[in-house]
Amino acid sequence: MKNTTTTIKDISAETVKKVFGPYDENIKLLESRFDCDIGHRDEGIRVYGGEEKAHAAKRVLSAMIAHAAKQGSIDIETTRYLITLEEKGMADSFESIQDDIICFTTRGKPVKAKTVGQHRYIEAIRQNDMVFGVGPAGTGKTYLAMAMAITAFKNGEVDRLILTRPAVEAGEKLGFLPGDLQDKVDPYLRPLYDALFDIMGPEAFERNMEKGLIEVAPLAYMRGRTLENAYIILDEAQNTTPEQMKMFLTRFGSGSKVIVTGDITQIDLPDGKRSGLKEAARILRKIKGIAFITFDKHDVVRHRLVQMIIEAYDQDAKRQKPKEKAHAKRESKQ
Repeated sequence: MKNTTTTIKDISAETVKKVFGPYDENIKLLESRFDCDIGHRDEGIRVYGGEEKAHAAKRVLSAMIAHAAKQGSIDIETTRYLITLEEKGMADSFESIQDDIICFTTRGKPVKAKTVGQHRYIEAIRQNDMVFGVGPAGTGKTYLAMAMAITAFKNGEVDRLILTRPAVEAGEKLGFLPGDLQDKVDPYLRPLYDALFDIMGPEAFERNMEKGLIEVAPLAYMRGRTLENAYIILDEAQNTTPEQMKMFLTRFGSGSKVIVTGDITQIDLPDGKRSGLKEAARILRKIKGIAFITFDKHDVVRHRLVQMIIEAYDQDAKRQKPKEKAHAKRESKQ
C-alpha cells in the first residue's frame, strides 16, 4: 500500500499543545497504533503513512481537536478510547455524547457519559421503565444510575429514591463486624452514599433522608412492599439469588423506574447458588420495556490498568474453561 501525507490545517499552537499532550504522549500513541509519523508544521498537523492508516489517524486527530476545544484538554486515556472507537468505525460519534450532561456535582463538575456504551445506558434509562446495566468494575454503572435518579428526584419526576444492595459477604462475615445492624450493613451501601453525597450534597441528603424521601437499605428490606412513584436502584445484583431478584423486580408500582446493576464476573454467592442477575438476563431479555445494556473493558473509565486487569482475567477464564470441562468429564466417569 502506498504512503500518503494528509494535513489538518488552521490549528492554533495552543490547540496543538493540548492535542500532543505532555511529552507528546498522545501523538506517540497514535503513531504507534497507526504506524505513521505525525508532526506539526506552520500549515497544521501532518500525518504521513500508509494511506488507510494515515486517514484513520487523521480522523482520530480531528476528534481529539474537537474534544480539546470543548474540554480544554485531552488526556492519554481519552486518546486511547478514541483510537478504539476509530477501530470500530465510531470515532465521529464521540463528541456528540460529550454534550449530553445529566447534572452537575456539588463541586460543579458535569456528570455525563464518557464512552459510547455509557451513553447507550443513559438513553436506555430515559426510554425504559426497567434497565439492567451489566459489566465490569469502573464502567460507571452505579454512578450514572444514581445521577439519573437524583436528577429525576430534583425535577419532581418521582417522589422518592430507593437504593438497595444485597448484603452478601465477599469473604468476610457480617457477624464479626462491630456495631448494630445498621453499622454492619453500611459498608455494603457505602458506594451508594458516596454517589449521593457527591451529586446531591450531604445536607440535602440528610434532609431528604429524615423526611423519608431517600431510603438506602439492604435488599431484604424490600420484601412485601409496593414502591410507587419512585426511582429504585438495585446495585451489586449479581449477588442476588433468583428468588431475591424476582421478589425485587415485582415490587415496583406505577410511576416508578427500576435500574439493576451488576458484574457477573464478581459473584460472591456461596457455591451452588445461582445468580439472580444471570437468571433475569435469560428470562426477561425479550420483554418490551426492559433494556439490557452490557458494558465491556472499553467502557472502563478508571485507571488504564483496570482495563488491562479485566482483560487478563477474561483471557485466563477462557484458558481455564477447557480444563474445567475436561476435569468435569473425568469426574463424571469415576
